[in-house]
Amino acid sequence: MPYAQKVIRRQKLRWRIRGKIRGAAVKPRLSVFRSNKDIYAQLIDDATGTTLASASSREKDIAAQGGTKTEKSALVGKALAQKAVALGLDSCVFDRGGYLYHGRVKAVADGAREGGLKF
Repeated sequence: MPYAQKVIRRQKLRWRIRGKIRGAAVKPRLSVFRSNKDIYAQLIDDATGTTLASASSREKDIAAQGGTKTEKSALVGKALAQKAVALGLDSCVFDRGGYLYHGRVKAVADGAREGGLKF
């Protein structure tokens, strides 16, 4: 499948998912973006359009730990959960962003659950 078709397919999936879920200040949306090398996660309040907390595998403490991309993804989930708990948030809505709930995306979710988030 050519790259352009792959991107369009994921965008359509992403829009379909976003039509069904909505984040709020009390229960924000945990959005995941996966690139070939890194992974990024954000807690977003859709009512105001603001990012409440974010974490990525490019942060110094996560990048320094090494390991596989899946292990780093779990660390990203834990780091985001710690930031959320510090803000007083304990639950969120998971947005897989058009990716399959498998591998690195699932690792972020599991890490966030281990860190104390519920979804």
